[in-house]
Amino acid sequence: MTQLVSLAVQRTASAKQVTLTGEVTITAPPALAAALIAPRLSDLRERYPALQIRLDGDTRNVSLVRREADVAIRLSRPDDAELVVRKLSTVTFSLYGSPAYLASYGEDVRAYIGYDSSMDDTPQQTWLLAQSGAAPIVLRSNDLAIQAAAVAAGVGIGVLPDFIGGRAERMIRLPNTGAALERDVWIAVHSDYATRHASRQ
Repeated sequence: MTQLVSLAVQRTASAKQVTLTGEVTITAPPALAAALIAPRLSDLRERYPALQIRLDGDTRNVSLVRREADVAIRLSRPDDAELVVRKLSTVTFSLYGSPAYLASYGEDVRAYIGYDSSMDDTPQQTWLLAQSGAAPIVLRSNDLAIQAAAVAAGVGIGVLPDFIGGRAERMIRLPNTGAALERDVWIAVHSDYATRHASRQ
C-alpha cells in the first residue's frame, strides 16, 4: 500500500514541479485515512522530506478532475476516463459485538447498529440488513468511529472493517450468514499527472 501511495504522490508532485516539494492532498474515507493511510505516511516523509501532505478524511467522492484533491482513495472504483486507477487492497468486514453485550443478549433478542439513510445503498448496509433479518437497528450513524465506539460500549451488533474490529480488545467477531463482505480499495490520480510524469523519464 505504501508503495502505491508513494507512486501516486510522486506522479502528482512531479507534474507540478521537478523536485518533490509543496503540498499534495490525499483524500480517503475517514476510517481508511486514520487506520491504513496515516500510519504509513512516515515512509513518504522520509523519502521526500520537503513534501507537505494534506490527508483529508472525507465520505464524499471528491473530484480529482476539478482538482479538489491530488490523490483519491476510494471503496468504489472511479469510472472517470480522465483518471488513472489501480487497485490498492481489499477490505473485509465482519459482525462484531462486545463481550458484555453478547453475554447478556441471546441471538434472538440482539439489536444492531447500522448506517443512516444517506448510506442505505452501500454494500455494508445491504449486507447488514441481510445478516440482521427482522432484528431492530437501534442506532444509525454515517461514521465508522461512532459505530465502533457504540459496539464496544454494548449498544448492539455492528458491521465493521476487520482492520478496526479485529484489533479492538473489547470486541468479538461473530460468524456471518452466507458470503463474507469484501470491498476493494482503489487509488486514483488524474491522468494528466501520470502523463507528465512519464514524459520526464
